Amino acid sequence: MKVLMIGEIIGRPGRRAVKQYLPARKAAGEFDFVITNGENAAGGVGMTPEVAAELYSYGIDVITSGNHIWANKEVLKIIDTDERLLRPANYPAGVGVPGRGAAVYTVDDGFQIGVLNLVGRVFMGNYDCPFRVGRHEVERLRHKTSIIMVDFHAEATSEKNALGWFFDGDVSAVLGTHTHIPTADEHILPQGTAYITDIGMTGPFDSVIGVKKEPIIEGMQNQLPVRHVVASGDVRLCAVLIEIDPLSGRATSIKRISYPYSDSKGES
Repeated sequence: MKVLMIGEIIGRPGRRAVKQYLPARKAAGEFDFVITNGENAAGGVGMTPEVAAELYSYGIDVITSGNHIWANKEVLKIIDTDERLLRPANYPAGVGVPGRGAAVYTVDDGFQIGVLNLVGRVFMGNYDCPFRVGRHEVERLRHKTSIIMVDFHAEATSEKNALGWFFDGDVSAVLGTHTHIPTADEHILPQGTAYITDIGMTGPFDSVIGVKKEPIIEGMQNQLPVRHVVASGDVRLCAVLIEIDPLSGRATSIKRISYPYSDSKGES
């Protein structure tokens, strides 16, 4: 089984890159299942029903998220009913947080795949323990399938690395998101779990992690608040392609993808 995980989509430039890259390739059978982190897909922060529908139309099967999932209140219209849209499972339990953090989906060939979304705590926020909650969710998912993909939305590389080792042999992949900068450490852990610290983003790289760089540079010097505006230059789609033995759930390969987007005028 071939699973494509696309790095965080940043606004309209990122969505255009997905539209250009994905539909024909998925139709040709290059991927069996496609996941993306979409927490910044609507205007550079948050998610809306319209943007979710747009991404599904391009061939996205599941949208994961992170700490910005609530940035656009329109997401509350769909977060409880759209089973393909996930929020981190380790938001505090028992206090009415809407949505779901994990689910099992059926692939066209009849195999089932579990997707789990977790958020880190180091430099992030007061979330429940991703290790404890993650273990509970993985055990629940494994009753239905041996193929489990984990999007770990976290800041600290050490926390991501630790979670990868924690789940080695129990899940098919632990894939890091959040920092928007792709790392070059993709590999298969000893017990068959594919790992990368950060997939990177799908959006404009002529930027500071996706937004126009000049206000950010100014704000870092004078410490005044600045408005984040999605940039537009050097748009790329970052992703990883993982091949998985569908019976054992073990990954057999992981490959980084960096696709340069060009519009009809030849501009990125």
